[in-house]
Amino acid sequence: MNFSLQEAIEILERTPQTLEQFLSGLSNGWLQSNEGDGTWNVHEVMEHLIEAEKHNWIPRVQSIVVEGEHQLFPAFDRFSHLKDTTDRTTEEALQEFSIIRKTSISSLNDIILSNPDLEKTGLHPEFGQVKLRELLSAWVVHDFTHISQIVRVMAERYRNDVGPWSAYLGILNRS
Repeated sequence: MNFSLQEAIEILERTPQTLEQFLSGLSNGWLQSNEGDGTWNVHEVMEHLIEAEKHNWIPRVQSIVVEGEHQLFPAFDRFSHLKDTTDRTTEEALQEFSIIRKTSISSLNDIILSNPDLEKTGLHPEFGQVKLRELLSAWVVHDFTHISQIVRVMAERYRNDVGPWSAYLGILNRS
């Protein structure tokens, strides 16, 4: 087992600033392009991260700590950001994500300090019994997944422009 709470927090704390550094000030061409029908653009990924921050991670951490296996996790609609769209800019979304993530880290620290049992379990509606450390690990990998997705979507925008170099650009040659 590789999980370390401190290492997980190192990544969770850095994700907002990583995204802000990478995405701030970019043209809409970068922020609004996607990989085709049914895929998300960069702005939609940011909106998803905000929804997950509000309704997924900390509510489920609290559910494990408080309810354990006596009650299913609170529901989380992974696609809610596509239904309830906002007019905020990507810059505004980046700011909101940063603020919410700081609050989440603070809440996580408070919860873990009062109940440090990372093996404590809760009930996921689809997976059944899950451990707190598994949820926290998934939170970190969720960040990595969407950072990777953002980079992949942006690379896709230049797929036809790189010419023969596409043979050497692994991000364009995924299966």
